[in-house]
This record gives sequence, structure tokens and C-alpha cells, in this order.
Amino acid sequence: MRMAELSERSGVPAATIKYYLREQLLPPGRRVSATQADYDDGHLRRLRLVRALIQVGRIPVAAARDVIAAIGDDSLDHHMRLGAAVWSLPHGPEPDQDDTAADTAHRTAGDLLERLGWDFGRQTGAESPAYRMLVAAIATMVRLGYPCDVEQLLPYARSAGELAVADLDLVERYEDEEAQVEAAVACTVLYEPVLLSLRRLAEAEESYRRFG
Repeated sequence: MRMAELSERSGVPAATIKYYLREQLLPPGRRVSATQADYDDGHLRRLRLVRALIQVGRIPVAAARDVIAAIGDDSLDHHMRLGAAVWSLPHGPEPDQDDTAADTAHRTAGDLLERLGWDFGRQTGAESPAYRMLVAAIATMVRLGYPCDVEQLLPYARSAGELAVADLDLVERYEDEEAQVEAAVACTVLYEPVLLSLRRLAEAEESYRRFG
């Protein structure tokens, strides 16, 4: 398809598509003349991903470019490619290493992963931005005096494990590996607001059942 059709089918203005091309968020089309190029369904799919990252996830262009680069890194095996792409997404605050609560949080996070049998998480440890985000969150709860020991965190972790199965089942519906990596990134961004809203709705229901 030409640029005009790509714009029409994606709902993205041609000027924005050209900007994404300049910023290397979208691969170049197949050149057919000095001023025209052809685009395919892969470009359409990538545009949906870029819109999810930038318009929905509010991810800066530079960070989105890092995610796109990780998606295209075919030197990695499929598992590492999925991980690299999701790790490239912006995460929450980093733990303050000078905070005494961070030491407690590191131990709690490590004990939690061991209890769950999450060996890959234990191997990567602080290299993982998600692990560091977990440590920072636990440290905050320690400082404020809220319950956050392993027993308290286990139900949340087990629910996350079930959600991970659903996530990867969804990702595997896509046929080729690059599409699967793109879907993993997009669904991470798009489903996190769904999870937050459903949790709050569920809490309201449980509160109504107990106290209403």
C-alpha cells in the first residue's frame, strides 16, 4: 500500500507516519521511485504498536525507539527477545540503595521468588527492572509500616503467575516471532490499566459484600 492508504487504514495522519519513519519507530517502506514507497501489513501492525506506546502508554519517543530496537534484535533467542523488549519499557522508581528499608526489601523479594520457584527471576535479580521496581515498592511499605512480608505478598504473586499464563497464551496467537514480541509489548502497555481498573472494581464488590 502507499502512504495514503497506510494512513487511512491505520488512522494515523501521513505527517505523523513520516515523523515515525524519521525517528526510526517504523521501518522504511520498499522504495518504488524517488518520492514514493510501498508499505505492507507489517507497517500497519507496527503503527498500532507505536500508537500503543506513545499515545496510550505516554512513553517518550526515545524510550519507544529503544523498545523497537529490542523487538528487532534477532540475535537473541525468543525468550530473551521478549524480555529485552519488555525490559526496555519505562518502569517505576528505582530502590534507594542508601535506604535501610531497601535491604529488607531485597531480602523479602528474594525470599518471595524462592518460595514461588521463579528461578529465572532469581537468576536475573537486580538486573531486571521489574525486580528493582518490586524492591522499591516493598521498601516504601516497610518505611510506612504496612504489611509486606512474604506471606502477605504471596497471593498477589500467585495471581500474577496466572495472569502471565493468560498473557503468553494471547501472545502465542500471533504467527511469527516478531509479531509475538510486538504483541507482548503492546499488551503489557494496554492491559496494565485494565488490571488496575479490574482490581479496584473487585475491591468495591468485596467491600460491598462485607460491609454494604
